[in-house]
This record gives sequence, C-alpha cells and structure tokens, in this order.
Amino acid sequence: MTPRRRRMLLVGLIVLGVASAAAFALTAFQENLLYFYSPSDVTEGKAPENRVFRIGGMVTEGSFHRPTGSLEARFVLTDYAHNVTVRYSGVLPDLFREGQGVVARGRMNSDGTFVADEVLAKHDENYMPPDVADTLRKQHDKRVTTPIPAN
Repeated sequence: MTPRRRRMLLVGLIVLGVASAAAFALTAFQENLLYFYSPSDVTEGKAPENRVFRIGGMVTEGSFHRPTGSLEARFVLTDYAHNVTVRYSGVLPDLFREGQGVVARGRMNSDGTFVADEVLAKHDENYMPPDVADTLRKQHDKRVTTPIPAN
C-alpha cells in the first residue's frame, strides 16, 4: 500500500469516526428532549404516544382527589378549552392548590390519563410558567374573539 493510500484510509476512518460520534450524540439528544403540550394539544392528539413530555395548565377547582392514607392523587388540568386528568403518586409541592398553575412531567396512559412522574407548582402569586401563561392567554383570546351563536 502506498503512503498516499494509507493517508486516505486514515482520513476516511477519522471522518467515519467523527460522523458516528455525531450520529450517537444527536440520537441521545433527541431522546432526551422534553416537549411541552397544553391540554388542548393533548386532546387533539399532538402529544407523543409512548414518550415523556410536559403538560401544563390550571388545576380545575373541585377536581383534586386523594384517598385517605394514600399518596395517589388525581386532578384535572385545564387550559379553559380542554381538560386532561392527571394521576400522580408521591408528595405534591407545598404550593399545589386548585386554581393554580401546574406543570407535570410524565406520559399518557392508554386510558387517556396523564401519569405524572413529577409535578411542579408555581412559586408565588405573580409567577406562572411562560409556556402555561402563553397557552392560557391564547385560549382566552380564542374564547373572547369567537362570536356567540344566536339562538
């Protein structure tokens, strides 16, 4: 093998190694992306089927249920257009309340219930996660600008 062919082979192997490393890095990055969806997006089928994602909205008044002595909690998240039932097993944040903004991380169950691994509540009365605030504002704008049908 001539020296020129050896150099070309070495360059080819280096390029192949760098391409393989880039492909592995992009695959790992894609698997670790965590997308945010609103309850409307989830009910419209835009959320992934077998993947972890975040859902955010307001906890509907009167929807929180926890059996006595259990860590299993159920509540309904809304963006004022659609509702999604959330099931969470664990200790909820101290600031978790009905009527407050919440972001939950988890996946959809086959029965249409969102099974949360983590629940985050807003930390004061003035703060709401930007994604949740944008979604709620859009839903509110749609409701305000939609004409009311005449009877």
